[in-house]
Amino acid sequence: MILDKKVTPYKDSSLNKKEQVEKMFDTISGNYDGLNRLISFGTDLKWRKKVLKYIIQHQPESILDIATGTGDLAIKFAEKTEASEIIGLDLSEGMLSVARKKVIDTTLESKINFIKGDSEALPFDENSFSAITVSFGIRNFDNLEKGLSEILRVLKPNGLLIILETSVPTKFPYKQGYQFHSKILLPIIGKLFSKDKVAYDYLSESASIFPYGIRLNNILQNIGFINVKNKPQTFGVATIYTATKL
Repeated sequence: MILDKKVTPYKDSSLNKKEQVEKMFDTISGNYDGLNRLISFGTDLKWRKKVLKYIIQHQPESILDIATGTGDLAIKFAEKTEASEIIGLDLSEGMLSVARKKVIDTTLESKINFIKGDSEALPFDENSFSAITVSFGIRNFDNLEKGLSEILRVLKPNGLLIILETSVPTKFPYKQGYQFHSKILLPIIGKLFSKDKVAYDYLSESASIFPYGIRLNNILQNIGFINVKNKPQTFGVATIYTATKL
């Protein structure tokens, strides 16, 4: 799929999008968790709990958390499920270093493997994982269809894919409130508290153009996923997508 507009973090950079995204997340990794809570008013924790609930119900033997970031969701999987293999994968070594520090010298250290990797060229065999999750990561894919095809490849038959991603409310007054939050408040907070002054401009802009709802459902179905469903969260500011593999 080709988006109407390709958004990158740094407008004047010679790096490609993937390299720019890696650089950006390396830079903001130190205060990423705190800014997430501040910007979302803590609602991102509520959304992640719903993802965890779906995973627990599915009872997977193996879980891959793509764009794991600082590892919060992968850590919850280790705490709350009986999965024998849990891998958190991310493009940013800076984010992964924060994730590893959270489990070092704990009983969870042996249950999770945090690895650096490219979501569009996953270093795993076909049919490797019972469940795969991506939280606020697919809009950073350089090639959305390639990344989703890779996920389908490594997902086991009857395996579960869960995507948590931003979306845009369509009803008044939530649409207007979202626009104020994303276009004005989020960039201001990012410039005040982040080491990377343009990162939160990019995160806002990339969210505004990303295909969500039925459009993403259709993309997933075209890739080959079945039982595709989307569930808007908090008036539509985020959406949880579920899909399986034949």
